[in-house]
Amino acid sequence: MTNRIVLPRIMQTGAGASKEIPQILATLGCSRPLIITDKMMVELGYVRRIEEVLEANGILSDVFADTVPEPTSASITAGVERVRAGDFDSIIALGGGSPIDSAKAIGILGKFGGDMRDYKFPRDVCEEGLPLIAIPTTAGTGSEATRFTIITDEIRDEKMLCVGLGFMPVAALIDYELTMSVPPRVTADTGIDALTHAMEAYVSQKANPYSDGQAQAAMKLIGPNLRTAYHEPENRPAREAMMLGSTLAGIAFSNASVALVHGMSRPIGAAFHVPHGLSNAMLLPTVTEFSIPAAAERYADCARAIGAACEKDSTEVANAKLLDELTALNNELQVPSPAQFGIDKAIFFDLMPTMAEQALASGSPGNNPRVPTTEELVELYRSLW
Repeated sequence: MTNRIVLPRIMQTGAGASKEIPQILATLGCSRPLIITDKMMVELGYVRRIEEVLEANGILSDVFADTVPEPTSASITAGVERVRAGDFDSIIALGGGSPIDSAKAIGILGKFGGDMRDYKFPRDVCEEGLPLIAIPTTAGTGSEATRFTIITDEIRDEKMLCVGLGFMPVAALIDYELTMSVPPRVTADTGIDALTHAMEAYVSQKANPYSDGQAQAAMKLIGPNLRTAYHEPENRPAREAMMLGSTLAGIAFSNASVALVHGMSRPIGAAFHVPHGLSNAMLLPTVTEFSIPAAAERYADCARAIGAACEKDSTEVANAKLLDELTALNNELQVPSPAQFGIDKAIFFDLMPTMAEQALASGSPGNNPRVPTTEELVELYRSLW
């Protein structure tokens, strides 16, 4: 049996890595990039910093700053039109997971046309769009190192999973200094998102020796540092560890796939506009408890990797400590329940069968160690409430 490992062609890590963008463009033979980002990155001055670095090296660029959180098919339309109308030879994606996911979609649709639904899973998108250089500003999604993008079909209230080499950035600049101003709520949600990526990659039925190594390394970085980054936002070692852990987790799940947490998370986000990392955090303890019986040793490894259990702990003890830790982490990082988030109970319960069907259709639950039936998915949503 062989495993295909897919990575960005170039990865630059460390403080100030984002300043290396001119050299990266030169390496790729590109000189006319479109910066795809959001308005917050403009307001914080991050876009201007990139522009100044480019201008100092005689590189002309343009900016599309109209991406939105949890991108939809409609929200990327203007970006697609900008690509088609311009003479760009590359894309720089700057921001959290939403701008990077938007840029991935814009790069493909801008070059090949069609509708985002045409590219949803199970299609394997191998077409090469404009070369994409990803510069993440949050430690969570790992999108800078994955072959996935998530775009919501707002008409059907469905988060579409889109997969393939065409969505893999050719370069990723991992600069933890860009995360120093991230507020605690975003730090928490994206951090638990990264932890979920690492855990799901490790227990996935598609896990392999390479993804296992990346997932374990990610968990060892995220486990001891997430609380510190949340409580001490200016703690540079914690921010650096979280940034690297996030990228390693992205590499892990890009090469092993995510599982049930993500499958159940997407419908909640689409129907109730819950940020992706937050819906993952809501689900992680419940889904982990459901899944442990089918992969007890693997989950015990996760408990030890994040520091919740000791090497001498038995599998049973380690998994009990894992569940306690995930619950405690959510409590300390103030992760709300669906009710506390403000979701209407009657609507949530009415939509549970539809959400269960959408979750299964995404394919992610099929990677879980314990694959649920539709009825079990409905019960998991019910217990989440």
